[in-house]
Amino acid sequence: MAEATRHGRQSDTPLYADSPPGGQNGEVIQTDISLDAMLTDLELLVNTESTSLHLDLLETSAEAVATVMERRLGTRPQIIPSPAGPHVLWSGGGSQRVLLVGHHDTVFPVGSVAARPFTRDGNRATGPGIFDMKAGIVQAIHGVAALDPEQRAGVEILITADEEVGSDHSRELIERRAIACGNVLVFEASADGGAIKIARKGTGTFEVVVHGKAAHAGLEPWNGINSVTALAELVGQIVTFADPATATTVTPTVVSGGTADNVVPAQARLKVDVRVEQTGEDARLEAAFASLSTTVPGATIEIIGGLNRPPMPVGSAGRLFDLAQEAAATIGIGTLQGVAVGGGSDGNFTAARGVPTLDGMGAVGGGAHADHEWIDVEAMKERATLLAALIPLI
Repeated sequence: MAEATRHGRQSDTPLYADSPPGGQNGEVIQTDISLDAMLTDLELLVNTESTSLHLDLLETSAEAVATVMERRLGTRPQIIPSPAGPHVLWSGGGSQRVLLVGHHDTVFPVGSVAARPFTRDGNRATGPGIFDMKAGIVQAIHGVAALDPEQRAGVEILITADEEVGSDHSRELIERRAIACGNVLVFEASADGGAIKIARKGTGTFEVVVHGKAAHAGLEPWNGINSVTALAELVGQIVTFADPATATTVTPTVVSGGTADNVVPAQARLKVDVRVEQTGEDARLEAAFASLSTTVPGATIEIIGGLNRPPMPVGSAGRLFDLAQEAAATIGIGTLQGVAVGGGSDGNFTAARGVPTLDGMGAVGGGAHADHEWIDVEAMKERATLLAALIPLI
């Protein structure tokens, strides 16, 4: 039996829906945030295409983000090059105390903006990447812009270029700035109804590659080694790696194999989405994939990838969720809901480094990664105001 050799994103779960807000004895805070100005900036960012790994587009997008920051915050950010595209880092100076994290790359293919540009219809706006997560970038910038210079001191905003493809070239920068600042607010889109994300699953992708041998499918199939047959056998094993008891999911997603209909396929490939909630499940899955075997003589198995983002467990926000509740009360928006979600973000990295991390601070809307992706326009100002009330409390 051939053994594997190793080389090498469901439903939201409410947790704190009824948490009591703090700061109810204070007066309602009013901030000078212009929704019209926010929409001007949002239209610019959405209509600036930024498909992941397309460096020319990402360079233009980073410059657009930097232009908005300089216009609203008064100083120009750094643009930090990377093999996956440029990241944008703005600092308010002073002793660091909070890092705002986001990304400007999107999953949408080149040409999506031309087909579906920024559009507003009443309280609903659409466009590629508007929910995940260009509205979040605008909310972060305008929330910080509403602060006075002394309150901005200690705030950093980091907008990366490769979150949608794993953050391989931004992870070290994210972690380093998170540790330096000591607190992290992630401006990924909110959960359903505007809920804050206080826990996330760890995520990753395994790729299983089966190597066989080509042969003529009619004249001498017995001289070939059928990689597709072997891979079909492996799929049955792989789906058993999921564990409902620990909320671990294992989902085969993309499969390919063969070159022509009269050729025994020499290679077949399968991508598998994995998500884990509990520490230790990553090691179990690594071992399970390494143990894959096939009864097809001569076929060999190669395993690529693995868990990319560690779990962000409940409690990762530390006191930040309570402070957000207090801030919400001071601006009169009532109780915030906190939920655990199955998707990962760069908040997984910062939480794993022990930095208090509050996620889902971004847009209210829906349809992430879909053509109908949309945001609640009026909620943009509310969320920016929430940030302006929260930062002074940190």
